[in-house]
Amino acid sequence: MQIHKFTNRMKQHRTSLKDLAQQLNVSIATVSRALRNSHEVGEEMKQRVQKLAKELNYRPNPFAQSLRKEAPHIIGVVVPDLVTHYYSAVLDGIESYARTYKYTVISSNSHEDHELEERAIDNFINLHVEGIIACLAQDTTDYSHFEEIHEMGIPLVFFARTCLPEFFSQVTGDGDVAAQKATQHLIDTGSRRIAFIGGPNHLDMVRRRKHGYLQALRENRIPIDREIVKCGEISKEYAVEATKELLSLPDPPDAILAFNDTMTFAIFDTIKDRGLKIPDDVAIVGFTDNDTAIHVTPKLTVAADNAAEQGRKACELLMRVINGDKKHYKEIVPMDLIIRESSDKRKKQE
Repeated sequence: MQIHKFTNRMKQHRTSLKDLAQQLNVSIATVSRALRNSHEVGEEMKQRVQKLAKELNYRPNPFAQSLRKEAPHIIGVVVPDLVTHYYSAVLDGIESYARTYKYTVISSNSHEDHELEERAIDNFINLHVEGIIACLAQDTTDYSHFEEIHEMGIPLVFFARTCLPEFFSQVTGDGDVAAQKATQHLIDTGSRRIAFIGGPNHLDMVRRRKHGYLQALRENRIPIDREIVKCGEISKEYAVEATKELLSLPDPPDAILAFNDTMTFAIFDTIKDRGLKIPDDVAIVGFTDNDTAIHVTPKLTVAADNAAEQGRKACELLMRVINGDKKHYKEIVPMDLIIRESSDKRKKQE
């Protein structure tokens, strides 16, 4: 049954510019120019491209053609997990800024999957968007699809999880500073054995936040115990399992710094499910500016992402690139440590 479904999906696959480029071992830009009969491509290459396009039944996207005819201004946005508050808030910031320039935003959810991320980029290329804003899926370690974007000259800006700074501008939060402040706050309010639960180490966003956490421990001469530094998958399931492992240690942590909103609330619930009190037994600080943080008991101390501002900044940079600015920018949006009830052990002791 599964084989049959897979075969059907293969049959339904629409031949793209990328498919043609891969078979001919040329760039997507070359294929696009050849199909447009551009003088920039030699006659022999034009014939090869057009022959293969006919053989594979390549058809330009009619939606894209109609869009080009009406000449709207469209940008594409790729996010790893649209249902989370952070990414929806980033998208809101992008749309807010784009509207002032009469741009329409089309978003695509990669669901933290590299292949879906590639497909989204390919679709945006076929739609001839004027620019792209992207955040890497957590399993993306091959950046060739973004290198092709650079080769084609399509404006692109990264936010949060970034790569290829030599090619593209980027917007990030000051995760290292925020994590250091959050960890220092936990130390100042009575925690001593502080754990960190994060995502894959290859992501720059994870490395920044982990670096700030470790820096605070070093500055306070607290020994770093790798057993309580958990970096794996960005998911609710991983956060739950990591928390259970930490709480089952002979010397469990008395505080946890959580990487993002999905993991923060999973960790919060797991601690309470164990019958432990927050912050008496385990204090917690999370990275999120989700409004839910004030509707749980105890109210969550958070490093607020300022996600909407990151979205606005990313869109601002993209507009610069679209308008011909060749400089590569790195914008850092400060985060805010919002102190509530989940982190201060001293208040419970008073």
